[in-house]
Amino acid sequence: MTVQTSPELSARKNAAIAKGVGMTTQIYAERAENAELWDKNGTRYIDFAAGIAVVNTGHRHPKVIEAVKKQLDAFTHTCHQVVPYENYVALAERLNAKVPGDFAKKTIFATTGAEAVENAIKIARHYTGRAGVVAFAGGFHGRTFMGMTLTGKVQPYKAGFGPMMNDVWHLPFPNPLHGVSGDEAIGALERLFKADIEPARVAAIIVEPVQGEGGFYPVPEGFMKRLREICDTNGIVLIADEVQTGFARTGKLFAMEHHGVAADITTMAKGLGGGLPISAVTGRADIMDSPNPGGLGGTYAGNPLGIAAAHAVLDVIEEEDLCARAERLGGRLKQRLAGMRDQVPEIVDIRGPGFMNAVEFNVAGTDTPNPEMTNRIREEALKRGLILLTCGVYGNVIRFLAPLTIPDAIFDEALDVLEASILAAKG
Repeated sequence: MTVQTSPELSARKNAAIAKGVGMTTQIYAERAENAELWDKNGTRYIDFAAGIAVVNTGHRHPKVIEAVKKQLDAFTHTCHQVVPYENYVALAERLNAKVPGDFAKKTIFATTGAEAVENAIKIARHYTGRAGVVAFAGGFHGRTFMGMTLTGKVQPYKAGFGPMMNDVWHLPFPNPLHGVSGDEAIGALERLFKADIEPARVAAIIVEPVQGEGGFYPVPEGFMKRLREICDTNGIVLIADEVQTGFARTGKLFAMEHHGVAADITTMAKGLGGGLPISAVTGRADIMDSPNPGGLGGTYAGNPLGIAAAHAVLDVIEEEDLCARAERLGGRLKQRLAGMRDQVPEIVDIRGPGFMNAVEFNVAGTDTPNPEMTNRIREEALKRGLILLTCGVYGNVIRFLAPLTIPDAIFDEALDVLEASILAAKG
């Protein structure tokens, strides 16, 4: 089909909205349901983006909508720091129990993933009395100044914004496909401690268990344990950024459950609210209690509607066994892609735990990334009614983020469209 854009709306957008707000498509949503959405022209699309891993439980899940409507009938805002409410406390209790780690935990709520990361760094610095933070190349942690400083990707996130925050250091992310082993990444950390910053000045190491924007590269087996040991030896706070990996996407409620160790602080957002804005920071109680009253919070932090939605999301994940469903969906997707490798030698890797999957494309027979073909696949899929997202430092990765609640028939339809789009883009 021909993608039905809205020229009038596009013109209005261009006149009214800063160009720095990039747009992957020029379709304008009118309504959505589970894994489908319809644009202003009535054209139907299968959504393999899910608002960038936000609606893991599907667009407008009935239980999420019911919970939000019930909260709307009660109150929409009091600011928890002025007039608190019980469901904020109850959600903190649930996350304290569910976030990995066999230790006492406490939680705060915020509004965005970047805000959760900012607060995690503030807490780690206050607790340790240190300033240094270590992050990884290719990582994405938000667009605020600390968030983009931590982010290991210049374009489009850092370019032109001037000096970054002080005392943030980047390591190569362990990525065997691109020639960086776990040993080499640890070696780089050890060299950093000798050449640039002593470990006694490092407050935190922050890492995504599976890089999101960076290319959906999972942390290799055993790497988290080595980071945990280094942090324990040197009194460094280990922060797991689970903003994109969280809430059943990887086949576990949290991706850190795959690694056998727990972070000291976990950040989360996106899938927690099922489409409503809410984020959270959960960590060791003594670390979380370090800042003084008033040092944490925000006017909209833990908005009642987001809190209500999050309770419903956790219920849906448990009741519909979405962790197991993520494993099944991801297995089917990876099997379908693997079956195309003989026809499409440009496929260099198929990866990802659960249903946090990606396929990477190189120029056939080389180690040269192929972002041109990758973008053609995205465009071909959109023409056929399937919304895809690309990612990766080289722009040569397609990431798959369909709702975990996608019906089997629609999932099968999407896989057919995906295969046709890859073959069409190959030419």
